[in-house]
Amino acid sequence: MNNLIGHIVAGSLTEGLTMRINPDADIEQLKTGKFVAIEGTHQRFFCLITDLTLEVTHPDILLFPPGPHEQLLKNALRSKDIYATASLRPMLALTDGKTAPVKTIPPHFAPVLEANQKDISLIFGDESDRSQKYFSIGNPLDMDASVCLDLERLTERSNGIFGKTGTGKTFLTRLVLAGLIHHDKAVNIIFDMHSEYGLQARKENAQSFVKGLKTLFPEKVVIFSLDPTSTRRRGGNPDVELTLSYSSIAVEDIISLDAELNLNPTAYEAAYLIAAKYKKNWLEALLAQGDALKEFAQEVGAHPESVAALYRKLKTIERFPFIQSGNDSDVIDRMMEYIDRGISIIIEFGNFTSTFCYLLIANIITRRIHSLYIQKTEHFLGSQRTADEPKKLMITIEEAHKFLNPQTARQTIFGTIAREMRKYYVSLLVVDQRPSGIDPEVLSQIGTKIVAQLNDEKDIAAVLTGTSNASQLRTVLAGLETKKQAVLLGHAIAMPVVVQTREYDEVFYSAVKQPFNVKSVEQLIQDIF
Repeated sequence: MNNLIGHIVAGSLTEGLTMRINPDADIEQLKTGKFVAIEGTHQRFFCLITDLTLEVTHPDILLFPPGPHEQLLKNALRSKDIYATASLRPMLALTDGKTAPVKTIPPHFAPVLEANQKDISLIFGDESDRSQKYFSIGNPLDMDASVCLDLERLTERSNGIFGKTGTGKTFLTRLVLAGLIHHDKAVNIIFDMHSEYGLQARKENAQSFVKGLKTLFPEKVVIFSLDPTSTRRRGGNPDVELTLSYSSIAVEDIISLDAELNLNPTAYEAAYLIAAKYKKNWLEALLAQGDALKEFAQEVGAHPESVAALYRKLKTIERFPFIQSGNDSDVIDRMMEYIDRGISIIIEFGNFTSTFCYLLIANIITRRIHSLYIQKTEHFLGSQRTADEPKKLMITIEEAHKFLNPQTARQTIFGTIAREMRKYYVSLLVVDQRPSGIDPEVLSQIGTKIVAQLNDEKDIAAVLTGTSNASQLRTVLAGLETKKQAVLLGHAIAMPVVVQTREYDEVFYSAVKQPFNVKSVEQLIQDIF
């Protein structure tokens, strides 16, 4: 039986409901973000607590508060004159066993109950469901029950994981990726800036380590390394030593480096003029000029100072040993071979951790893979054969605001993918501590958001872009703890909810090594009857 915690005394459909908390309920155990249920006459309403308030029947009562030893007076006042209320935001209604958006409100004095495990399974799904599409991400506050993401819906849109530095975004990302790989719901390309997803990673503020995705799923994950020496020092061997050619770098790839390069618009115009003459070899032609830049500028019809600035800024590319002369089609072809086999790819940067390097490589590879996916999708639409349908591909990028800021989002491949809504079977998983730096149009296309603690008001407002009930959820977001708590909202979750995130430990390792957790015969019989 669910515990009764109060009754509905006021409210509206647009502003939310007010619950008077029972006098014997412990108000300190009721927290913003807690999940509760209202028993209406014909429906059951599922809600989040968004605020708590102390009330009195008459303000004069507060003029002479009881002393610390006047317990009898306190109890007398509590039974009638002093009380507490909670603001509730209805998120979902249950009618005849089916969930639906809330379009009405419960009557006065409808009882408010603590939600139970059955409620949670009914709303968010059960990881042991035979569809294998549900993956537990954590527990509701103060409850021993699993909140599941619908992985099939997760792969239908681009998604985001947000939180300030130190809130565990990487652990959340690794958790979600492990679920996708375990259930074979999407192939992943992960641009691993700090080598935290492949072999192992250190726990924050601890000397212990956790397993990476390659260690957990050795047959389902490969490592492409830009710095194979670094990968070997950390106890692993890269499956492929990644090299790219100068000819693979397009002008579009350097546009997203605007903040790093600090070039004038005329410099990009010069780059396009060089590319118009030298095609794929434009960058090698530019870097080979040396003292002949002025003559080269006249040859292509560009401003000499713009060409010189472009030369100086891009000269740093020559220091990257993994960018070489020649053709790199073999590397991209190998990536596609792994993707076609359902094997996820982690691209490790090793000691090449500059933002310039990360942005450049991510742009080059994503643009090439996306182009091939367009071809594969068009071939499938032509043949209409199931065997030709591309596998869902999710691309994970960190420091997402540098790829998707308002200045570059419309011109880069990542902005294109975010707006396409998986039209070509490719979506993004963006990881960022500054969502306010991401273009609002792109943020509005993010299907599912997993949000850890954010302090900046601009970041909180940005992450709630396009979300209904944003004002109430703002209060919930502001009340999150620094670690191991997150708000889930969007396409792959039935309703917004606060979770204590699942531990990434030996219990989790064992769970993802099982084919999937089928319910026992006894459990199935109980479900039926």
